[in-house]
Amino acid sequence: MLEASDLSFGFPGRTIGRGIGFTLGAGEVMCVLGPNGGGKTTLFRTLLGLLPSHAGKILLQNDLLESLSRGEIARRVGYVPQGHAAYFAFTVREFVLMGRTAHLGVFASPAANDFLAVNHVLESLGIAALADRPVTEISGGERQLALLARALAQQPRLLVLDEPTAGLDFGNQIRVLEKISNLSEKGISILFSSHHPDHAFMCAGRALLLAEGRALEIGRPQEVIRADTLQRLYGVPAQVLSTEAGVHAFLPRLTT
Repeated sequence: MLEASDLSFGFPGRTIGRGIGFTLGAGEVMCVLGPNGGGKTTLFRTLLGLLPSHAGKILLQNDLLESLSRGEIARRVGYVPQGHAAYFAFTVREFVLMGRTAHLGVFASPAANDFLAVNHVLESLGIAALADRPVTEISGGERQLALLARALAQQPRLLVLDEPTAGLDFGNQIRVLEKISNLSEKGISILFSSHHPDHAFMCAGRALLLAEGRALEIGRPQEVIRADTLQRLYGVPAQVLSTEAGVHAFLPRLTT
């Protein structure tokens, strides 16, 4: 579904990440863990073609990313950026309908099938009751689900979610992660970033640990998320505790 080979990325005149390589298969979930400023968002924007790569190769469904138009990328990949604020009082239905623009021609208006697609997505995410509510008047967790719905309205086979649980309370974090797991079971590939190691254990098959633009390790969360790698990522000592049920806890070791 997605492949990056020896990828370098950054901004014009400044490279901030090097040597990134991974593949993401159909229905696979990968979590990118790393500190603030570690390059997660810049990596995602490069994988989406919003920033040009500095070196390396990106394949999207076996096609070179640079050979695809913005419209074609939008039909294949849904993107949920972090920190979205609702500035205009669109209804949730109107907001999600914007995701259908990838399938519309220039100056075309949404047709019946577009509204059916939107209604289906709202139902599948359990937010159909919010359809006529302004996005400025719903909670942060509900807005995050509306953002996910807008991306799904594109009918992509790959979702890229930049910190989809940021700013959410514990309950809404779990609800979003459950939706991620459900979508992967339907064959949608998902690449998401987080600051919370437990999120990788909850719904990701693999984790990529990213610090200062480099991959420290990549593999199954149970193998790569350890006390030593957490210290290297975040610069603080931590303990990783496991239970018989397979639940993992991460406890900082406070210094005095």
